[in-house]
Amino acid sequence: MVPDGVIVIDKPKGFTSHDIVSRVKRTLGAKKVGHLGTLDPMATGVLPLVINKATKSASVLGVGGKEYEVTMELGSVTDTYDAEGKVIENKGYDGISEDDVVDVLKGFLGKSEQVPPMYSAVKKGGVPLYKLARKGVTIEREPKTIEIFSMDITKVDIPTVEFTVSCSGGTYVRSICYDAGEKLGSGAYLKELRRTKSGNFSIDAATDSTVSKDELIKAIIPLETLISKRNVA
Repeated sequence: MVPDGVIVIDKPKGFTSHDIVSRVKRTLGAKKVGHLGTLDPMATGVLPLVINKATKSASVLGVGGKEYEVTMELGSVTDTYDAEGKVIENKGYDGISEDDVVDVLKGFLGKSEQVPPMYSAVKKGGVPLYKLARKGVTIEREPKTIEIFSMDITKVDIPTVEFTVSCSGGTYVRSICYDAGEKLGSGAYLKELRRTKSGNFSIDAATDSTVSKDELIKAIIPLETLISKRNVA
């Protein structure tokens, strides 16, 4: 019998979150499996999956901030704001210093208004924006309040910049890269993304989605344990 709870998966690159949900559901033979926050196909890292009755508690279990390891590339803008998109503008990065990059990225600390990218799952009139974007349609998007708790720039080797960011749920790291590129005047896009934490679930507890049924079951954090921890907190 498959217990109710959460499995933290280390999602590999090139798979959708739905791909991983389907794989784990099939391996476990579980009745219900869902995820606590989508990761784009190009992204890797923490993807918490709710199993069976835990799906009913997804709104509670999925709260909390996120942490990411980010690689940003200066010099170009893509239509998706990431490496999977089409380059729509080349700007160059001559004259941009490491201090310029650090100052701009540190400027995102705190609360701000962020406009979701067109290539996102945000819905307008019941239709996901990415479906409109694929048809070449661009519409006005409502900005959302986000918060950047910490920003640690780990490497600047222009045009490549690496940093870690801790942020509120609903923050688009792709948009941070795009906005940083606009502020620098160079353009920028998200080159690589790895989520290391999602709410109370971290990469340290993650397992591979291709392991056996027995190993997946061992990796399940029981729903009772998760609920009791929240009640204590």
